[in-house]
Amino acid sequence: MKSLAESFEIVRQQIADDCAKSARAADSVALLAVSKTRSADEVRAAADTGQTAFGENYLQEALEKIEVLNDLGLEWHFIGPIQSNKTRPIAENFAWVHSVDRLKIAQRLSSQRPHYATDLNICLQVNISAEEQKAGCSIAELPQLASEIAALPKICLRGLMVIPEATDDIELLRSRFRETADLLKQLQPDIPTLDTLSMGMSGDLDAAIAEGATIVRVGTALFGPRSYPKSNS
Repeated sequence: MKSLAESFEIVRQQIADDCAKSARAADSVALLAVSKTRSADEVRAAADTGQTAFGENYLQEALEKIEVLNDLGLEWHFIGPIQSNKTRPIAENFAWVHSVDRLKIAQRLSSQRPHYATDLNICLQVNISAEEQKAGCSIAELPQLASEIAALPKICLRGLMVIPEATDDIELLRSRFRETADLLKQLQPDIPTLDTLSMGMSGDLDAAIAEGATIVRVGTALFGPRSYPKSNS
């Protein structure tokens, strides 16, 4: 079995190789280590490899890790579904939120962000594959939603996040990622803070990087197959 340090080195090298293939600078893609269901000790070990950004889906589990690992100065990203009654602790404890898909959630995050904190970085989740069971705003809703959210205080609208349909068709995946990149370009003239494409996971980061991803969200390739918490709250 590979050690955690070896797994991180392999993924970082893969990102660098994929960037080179696309004539991109290696530092143009940030690795977000998806640490949901992983213990605080595992996150600490990952931090020992130089990793500073971690993504969490389950709020209560994340808050426990944030408290225990406070000494490390890590950057925490919330990447899971957001319930209205959970926005305050997200606004208070995270640097990034990738999964905003409606105005109400953004408004609550804006009003609940502490006055002393820097602006909360937001990515809008777009349902790029138009799957009924999947979260995310529609492509048609995106321009107005982005405009309204960009105007909120204590929020910095940074980009778009997508999770395409599960498929082995690499060309289809690339087309989804390419469409997301095109959507970002269309919004940028009116929203100059937009600079982020959060797309690509363990199984499709090659395709995502080829189409312009700036953050790849990787869990399994770093930590191995995951277990699930007793509660997803």
